[in-house]
Amino acid sequence: MAGRAKVPRLPGLGLSSTVTLLWLGALALLPMAALVIQAAQVPLGRWQAVLADPRVLSALGLSFSGALVAALLATLAGGLVAWVLVRYQFAGRWMMDAVVDLPFALPTAVAGIALTALWGPDGIFGSFCKQFLGLDVAFTRVGVVLALVFVGLPFVVRTVQPVLADLDAALEEAAACLGASQLQVLTKVLLPPLRPALITGFSLAFARGVGEFGSVVFIAGNLPNRTEIAPLLVVTRLEEYDYAGATVLATTLLGGSLVLLGLLTRLQRRPGQS
Repeated sequence: MAGRAKVPRLPGLGLSSTVTLLWLGALALLPMAALVIQAAQVPLGRWQAVLADPRVLSALGLSFSGALVAALLATLAGGLVAWVLVRYQFAGRWMMDAVVDLPFALPTAVAGIALTALWGPDGIFGSFCKQFLGLDVAFTRVGVVLALVFVGLPFVVRTVQPVLADLDAALEEAAACLGASQLQVLTKVLLPPLRPALITGFSLAFARGVGEFGSVVFIAGNLPNRTEIAPLLVVTRLEEYDYAGATVLATTLLGGSLVLLGLLTRLQRRPGQS
């Protein structure tokens, strides 16, 4: 029986792989390993005491649930923005395309102050919502989600936009000519190739939302058991010299994020992939 043919290796594969792994380890794996080692030194009773604190549970719940809701909203809005930027030509399109990247360029504290100025009780949008809708945005959980949508939207747009640009618009026209409704064109023609990009954008927006700090603390008001987020509570514990409590909180955030991102990565794979 003839031996299996060897797959030729690319020149420099070993060196490039080594450099990549070392770089990845220095930037990501080593800090996470240091956190896990530090967390392993915390007694189990201390873990139970920290995670049983109602204030901690409220902060963790708000961080994860707020990031999840914000990522869903950012995925819907980001998909629509990417569609407009790719499929339509209009005056000022370049400006709209540049504005999408604004949350990347703004310091998070500046973004938080700007959002509070707009959505606060005396802000343009905040006063409108309060007067006509009876809805308070700033210093509520709604404000937290709004800030997370603001910082997560660019991840979705920039992930979906190039994939959408590569799709042939003729496929949509052909489906419509064959009698497909707009809903069928969306679900049968557009969503299948866009699904990995949408899940990736959702994952990035969620991951950013869980750890977001600067743009949230101003608009949230940081009220314990109401609008206090877990990253702020980690900083509070460090300021109180409660390093064990900060370590438990940080490790919980890391573990929860890794589990959810792992599930999303699994969903991103196409059927038949292992």
